[in-house]
Amino acid sequence: MKKVSEVFWGLIGLAAVAVSCYLLWGQLKTLSWASIEAAFAAIPLHHFLLAALSTLIAYAALAWYDRIALLHLGVRHISWRFVSLCSFTTYALSHNIGASVFSGALVRYRAYTSKGLSAAQVAVLVALCSFTFGLGTILLGGFVLVYDPNLLARLDNLLPAVLTNPATSRLVGFGLLGFVALYVLGSVLRFRPLTIRNFKIEYPRPGIMVRQLIAAPLELLGAAGIIYFALPDALNPGFIPVLGIFLASFSVALASHAPGGLGVFELVFFTAMQLQTDAEKAPVLAAVLIFRLFYLIIPFAVAIVVVLLFERSRLSNALGKDGKAAPEPPLVAPGLDNHVIERRLEKKAV
Repeated sequence: MKKVSEVFWGLIGLAAVAVSCYLLWGQLKTLSWASIEAAFAAIPLHHFLLAALSTLIAYAALAWYDRIALLHLGVRHISWRFVSLCSFTTYALSHNIGASVFSGALVRYRAYTSKGLSAAQVAVLVALCSFTFGLGTILLGGFVLVYDPNLLARLDNLLPAVLTNPATSRLVGFGLLGFVALYVLGSVLRFRPLTIRNFKIEYPRPGIMVRQLIAAPLELLGAAGIIYFALPDALNPGFIPVLGIFLASFSVALASHAPGGLGVFELVFFTAMQLQTDAEKAPVLAAVLIFRLFYLIIPFAVAIVVVLLFERSRLSNALGKDGKAAPEPPLVAPGLDNHVIERRLEKKAV
């Protein structure tokens, strides 16, 4: 049944890529290579540098995700350098391959067990990192919808009218912020865990919660900043609209299960930008391609090298000492049942 499910979602992802690319081609087929090259050439050097800096901020925040999860586990013996490399490799691979929870879990399992963590501890770490990302998306999404409820109207061709209505958008935004507020209260007041079937949500310590509320938005702000700095001034609607469009595009791309969100991300982004002429489309396409280059392609290439070097080192030290033992993990983590993930990790690792 599990293999059938994996095949099903894999086919869904490929279908999403095919349909999105077909629709996207309908919007971009009149563009010439010369216009795209000219759009790249028109981007100032300092904007490239700012986009690169935004990439570093995003991946530094992702490394902080792992560090926060390790603090939740009480694990302090692993160096920042190792955590940063592990996090970078995990996200660089999962962003491109897709199925980020489980592809990321396998990479982390290989890395952190070499440092003495158990499968249960890795399960908790994966759960908390996934929840932190979701928390950041909810927080920023709520803020954007409350600040500018007209943003969803840009997607009136893709969404039902009730969702693009400004009043509804603002109400949804307040609902998202309300969820974050309840999470904060639950952490501060130590609410009892909420159990839903196999899922158990336990509120972390306030110190962990505060770190989550800083790290998660920081990563998304950095990622959105890549496109923001690559857009020309004439077509740039401002950082908040770009952030909102990015959040919608990235969320739909993740939900589609398309590898790297290929086609899906671009389709939603172009639709929300409401472009009319080729003169407008070429610079936006250039900005999106820069995002893919900085946030996805270059990190993916570096991650492959890191994995190869790590596996070679692990093989050469196979007869060496085991990693330093780490403390036992909490029994539950926000968002997922760690025992379920542990069984999946051990089964996949065989």
